[in-house]
Amino acid sequence: MAHLDILCCPVCKNDLISSYYCKICGIQFPIVKNIPILINEQNSIFSFTDYTEDSVYSFFGKRKKKWTFLRKLIPTVSVNYAAKSNYILLNRLLQKKNNQTPACILIVGGGEIGKGIESFLANSSMEIIITDVSFAGDIRFICDCHDLPFQSGSFDCVIVQAVLEHVLDPYRCVEEIYRVLKENGIVYAETPFMQQVHGGAYDFTRFTWLGHRRLFRKFEEIQSGTCCGPGMALACSWHYFLRTFSSNSIIMKILHAFSNITSFFWKYFDYYLKKKSNSIDSASGVFFMGYKKDGYLLKDKDLIKLYEQKKKELS
Repeated sequence: MAHLDILCCPVCKNDLISSYYCKICGIQFPIVKNIPILINEQNSIFSFTDYTEDSVYSFFGKRKKKWTFLRKLIPTVSVNYAAKSNYILLNRLLQKKNNQTPACILIVGGGEIGKGIESFLANSSMEIIITDVSFAGDIRFICDCHDLPFQSGSFDCVIVQAVLEHVLDPYRCVEEIYRVLKENGIVYAETPFMQQVHGGAYDFTRFTWLGHRRLFRKFEEIQSGTCCGPGMALACSWHYFLRTFSSNSIIMKILHAFSNITSFFWKYFDYYLKKKSNSIDSASGVFFMGYKKDGYLLKDKDLIKLYEQKKKELS
């Protein structure tokens, strides 16, 4: 399924013809590895020349297959206790909303499979388009969230999980998400709060729970909260503290294993701490799910009131 009917030029937002050519801008968008590269070079940190047949994980490093077995034996320090149930709810809402019509879903930055999304992706009744800025996974298009190459009102749902920290202007990206969603369409986002840099030079922003809610102020909330807790934040801090002692690759691997083995159990406290009111101030990550409602806008004065309301909900 080419989905040409919902594609548009990421520069001028006019229609593309079947060869991914924009008559208005005069731009011929390249196709590499059978994947169209639909980026706005004028407004992106990426260029057409970044994408070649040899690039696999162009911007986040190539996957190393060495020591895969040993890595699986080392416990991880991360846990996302909210994603699975959130995706169950999202699936239910979309089925109710669309009735017999297959929901059209856009996953932004989906080259890396998000936590808890597996069963959601297995739903054959939905049309799912996965995009990323890098060749990875089952992506259909290379695109930059700052300028999505899709017609306005094209999707029933947009998922942006662990992505907004990697964009230069998350507010512009959320505006684009709002634009491509249908009326009453749903956005689901997860974004780090208390986390160290991951992704090297391609990591820019963190959000508190309240700051994250303001980011989606044009959306009517379905639910929001924390998805990764303070236990995970503590374990990650221990990990990054240790890794500052050396930049030697072998020593870094040893430190990585040592930090995980000595701190992985802290994440299990999060299943208890997520119900505590102070968890929103020290969580590792937060989430938001909401509807696009024409004319809806959460005012800043009302936003501030939400903080104490959330504390009361959790107390």
